[in-house]
Amino acid sequence: MATILGIDPGSRFTGYGVIVHQGSKFQYLGSGCIKIGEFDFPTRLKMIYQGVTQLVEQFQPDSFSIEQVFMAHNPDSALKLGQARGAAIVAAAMLDIAVHEYSARQVKQAVVGNGGAKKEQVQEMVKRILKLPGTPQADAADALAIAICHAHSEQSLIRLAGSATKTVRRRLR
Repeated sequence: MATILGIDPGSRFTGYGVIVHQGSKFQYLGSGCIKIGEFDFPTRLKMIYQGVTQLVEQFQPDSFSIEQVFMAHNPDSALKLGQARGAAIVAAAMLDIAVHEYSARQVKQAVVGNGGAKKEQVQEMVKRILKLPGTPQADAADALAIAICHAHSEQSLIRLAGSATKTVRRRLR
């Protein structure tokens, strides 16, 4: 059983989602947004750091998963997003939580089955996978999707390790 904190970084809204994963089962623990507001940029980064630190202390996750930077049309936006990611990653690293990064395409592929899926499709699949009564807000849904992606990735690695062990045993016979 693993508790996973997913983060969808942003310099104004940073989405978070926390799930428990065991085998093929998922349990929803919580989600929402760290709302930063109209502060100067260094203060916003501090708020992301503090918000993620509080989430880690509250939920005690085994793993931390975050979306990788994508190249936006606006280089300034991409730089700010990278800095927001950095603040979140440092918060997890300072508390000795393993950090895992996934591209938006990997997340959509893992959750929807299509790397080019739309936001609404991701929200709907997150709702179904976690058996939520309503559709989560977009940033929270993205963070939950990142956590689900990590769970699928970990499960695949476990299966691969099991297959490799079987292959080695056959060779040793």
